[in-house]
Amino acid sequence: MKYLSAIIFAIAIVLAAWFLGESYVSRANPDGVISVTGSGSENFISDLIVWEGSFSRMSPNLEQAYKDLNRDKETVSKYLIEKGIDHENIVFNSVQTTEQRENQYQNGNYIGSIFQGYQLTQNVKIESSEVELAESVAREITELLNKGVQFNSTPPRYYYTKLADLKIEMISKATEDARLRAERIAVNSGGNLGELKNANMGVFQITGQNSGEDYSWSGAYNTADKRKTASITMRLDYEID
Repeated sequence: MKYLSAIIFAIAIVLAAWFLGESYVSRANPDGVISVTGSGSENFISDLIVWEGSFSRMSPNLEQAYKDLNRDKETVSKYLIEKGIDHENIVFNSVQTTEQRENQYQNGNYIGSIFQGYQLTQNVKIESSEVELAESVAREITELLNKGVQFNSTPPRYYYTKLADLKIEMISKATEDARLRAERIAVNSGGNLGELKNANMGVFQITGQNSGEDYSWSGAYNTADKRKTASITMRLDYEID
């Protein structure tokens, strides 16, 4: 009798473990539901360029430094307009003033500093839909050196003003791709695709075309390349009849 009770108890443990395991699998993989991920991508060319640069002057006399800088500002503005940049697309920021001093040392010990002068710097930003024109001007900006202006240029940044419409198009492509995948799975499994239960959008990515740029979990947004590729993923959950 003792052995019979032990056998029954062992069988009960095995059956309980089996039912618990089946219950976990069922919760993790609901019957009659498949999950698929679709993707969509599109190449496009930026239609807006933002390009920035700066120029500076230094003098022991603050008033003289400002006069020199203002003269350079007029030279820069005239140069850009003559190159075809619209006056409304040129923005000059406020002047930044820095007092320049030279540190003095004696026997390796710091003993103070000597005033050298005032350095005044002004930034200029060009924002234009004429991308190729602004690119050309950015490449030729060193011509200002011949006019006595020490101009420092930064690489242009490229944007796309119809990004919202492009994103909607990408979502549509990714959703259709996911639906086709789900249909194939349903047919191959001998069933029919049922109702859509859930849809989740993945990260929207913009990378440079053929750049080998890595995707980011938070979404890449390339501004360095004029030619870009937009991509997105959609995860769909369907019922299977």
